[in-house]
Amino acid sequence: MTRRDAEVLRLAVPALGALVAEPLFLLADSAIVGRLGTLPLAGLGIAGAALGTAVSVFVFLAYGTTASVARRLGAGDRRGALSQGVDGMWLALALGVVAAVVLRLCSGAVVDALGVSAAARPHALTYLHWSLPGLPGMLLVLAATGVLRGLQDTRTPLVVAAAGAALNAGLNLLLVHGVGWGVAGSAVGTATTQVLMAAVLAAVVVRGVVRTGARVRPHPLGVLRNALDGVPLLVRTVTLRVAALVTTYVAASQGDAGIAAHQVAITVWTTTALALDALAIAAQALVGRALGAGDVQDVRATVRRMAQWGVGVGVVLGLAVGFGAPAIAAFFAPGADVRAFLTAALVVLAACLPVAGWVFVLDGVLIGAGDGRYLARAGVVTLLCYLPAAFAVLWFVPPGRAGLVWLWIAFAGLYTLARLVTLVRRERQDGWVVLGVPERG
Repeated sequence: MTRRDAEVLRLAVPALGALVAEPLFLLADSAIVGRLGTLPLAGLGIAGAALGTAVSVFVFLAYGTTASVARRLGAGDRRGALSQGVDGMWLALALGVVAAVVLRLCSGAVVDALGVSAAARPHALTYLHWSLPGLPGMLLVLAATGVLRGLQDTRTPLVVAAAGAALNAGLNLLLVHGVGWGVAGSAVGTATTQVLMAAVLAAVVVRGVVRTGARVRPHPLGVLRNALDGVPLLVRTVTLRVAALVTTYVAASQGDAGIAAHQVAITVWTTTALALDALAIAAQALVGRALGAGDVQDVRATVRRMAQWGVGVGVVLGLAVGFGAPAIAAFFAPGADVRAFLTAALVVLAACLPVAGWVFVLDGVLIGAGDGRYLARAGVVTLLCYLPAAFAVLWFVPPGRAGLVWLWIAFAGLYTLARLVTLVRRERQDGWVVLGVPERG
């Protein structure tokens, strides 16, 4: 194993662990609230979707911070790296407060837009309202995690995420069933955990700041620059969310068996994406550091090796999903019709995973290079390529198993391939290879 491979594993494996720990929050909430009955669980599902969307939109707080901190670290400016990271954390806190206030004011309209039933609506509002105090903590966790990843530390976020998942489960059990607060207790437990996680991660970063003599107070211009730098990544994220939402919308037209199979397939896709995203995180940190150090040879060698890792892991995941498709379908879908839909969709998904692995890694490379503007433009272009294909399935393919298969060919195949073309085209150029720490206007 080469030194570069060892670095990839050192960064990617803990990052994967932290990514896996995050879904455990909602899983624990669902398991505990599920014992209260169908309506509280339905309300949790609606509120959780609203909160998940809010957090995913601001994922640039982690990605952008990782890239900028890693670049300054590579340039030998640890103090500057931490200062810039602190500005990102202050931005996360501010955005979290604003998002919480907006969601509180619009909570009724939000849950109604997500299709909540009249019976489940009170439970959804209760969970959402009691969860909102934790939203600033959620975003601060993103930013602080980004700082530590930029510093080449993915182990600390893993430890905090694992401890948070355990604490969340314990608090939920206590408050929901022990104290008897019901769905509100689940929200309070999760919000409390998120705030505590944010406090621990912030304390770790601040300790490093104090050691270097960097400032802890926010620098208004630095916070503003972080916000402006995050806009392109925000656009990129929105295009990905729109593609996923349109896919689900079209899948709903394939009948009950089609949408049921699609929900399991998209869960499998999301689960495999965790492993690929861990590689993307490693790419962000390593490429950002190499660019900051001004080492073009290291940058190019890292990109080549990361691409090999992405395709290789994609092949392994694809083989696992492809050969395991009948077993996965049998486990998640008791009905024969849903099993048939799901097995077909999983075979398509499996065939596309090697390409997806390459896409995730190159996406991480360009994020690590701070090439957000290109990623935003590419995101819009690829979305525009995908939408006609998705709606063609809706308009021209009869509902049924064939419709779901063609939808997954369009989503996992065409959309992913379009992303790959735009990313490879950019990677083969030199415009993104900006050495050192560029001036920020």
